[in-house]
Amino acid sequence: MTDANPQTPSAVLGPMRLPFLTLVPACIVLGAATAYLESGSLNWIYLILAFVGGLAAHIGVNSLNEYDDFKSGLDMRTERTPFSGGSGALPDQPEKARYALITGLLALAVGFLIGVFFVIQWGGALAPPGLLGLLVLVASTPPLPRPPPPCLLAPGLGFGIFMVNGTHFALTGQYSVAAFLASLAPFFLVSNLLLMNQFPDLEADRASGRKHLIIAYGTGAGVKAFGIFLAACYVALLLSVLLGPLPYWALLGLLTLPLGVQVTRGLSAEKENIPGLIPFMGKNILLTHAIPLLMAVGIFIG
Repeated sequence: MTDANPQTPSAVLGPMRLPFLTLVPACIVLGAATAYLESGSLNWIYLILAFVGGLAAHIGVNSLNEYDDFKSGLDMRTERTPFSGGSGALPDQPEKARYALITGLLALAVGFLIGVFFVIQWGGALAPPGLLGLLVLVASTPPLPRPPPPCLLAPGLGFGIFMVNGTHFALTGQYSVAAFLASLAPFFLVSNLLLMNQFPDLEADRASGRKHLIIAYGTGAGVKAFGIFLAACYVALLLSVLLGPLPYWALLGLLTLPLGVQVTRGLSAEKENIPGLIPFMGKNILLTHAIPLLMAVGIFIG
């Protein structure tokens, strides 16, 4: 009886995908920066609550995805890399799969309750986008057939548009053009992050009946979409400054341009060679974090 007990923490913590939760603070900090830009102050209690809510939402999605991948058999077909393919916690202890399901549902409940708090605090203006954001997150997890556009856009909507703007609203009680324009960068970046991470899982995803962009249109289309989205990220950053809402210091995000070019070229060259692609997947994770963080630093300075 005691043999199974030490495995329980890994059945809970593994599906959370703890190393990948760093995306939440990168997006929350960007929303906090635009809130500070417009209000000149930060409510630290509200900022902590927004962070916990965003973290809970991410943990919920990760855990439910791991549970679904295990139950569908996808975990057994996937060749894991350091940046894709899940944690592998559930195939190692299948009798503990229910812990991932419970963790996911509880985490989403925590995120929902924090959202309710802010609706009570600031009024119903947060409710429609908040519910839509929760719907986008939940729709990313169940085994429902989803065409390529939602598969491509849902991650960016959840982390970019909803998390950044939601944080701004949680701290100020209002929406902002500056926050919306700032959120476009993580929108494109996070969608690209999930897109690149689908390359190693291509055959396993196809065998499981999934139909995301590179399954439907091929790896070449995936590379083109990645390049377009990354270019759109930098264009959105430039426009957000040139149009006035963000200070010029936000252009610190452009310091990542050489890295962005390197990642795009690496994906193009190694799209069919997963071992060769892995280093560029790591650099893409760095890129996805660096741009919103540099933007946030620039906004705070500006």
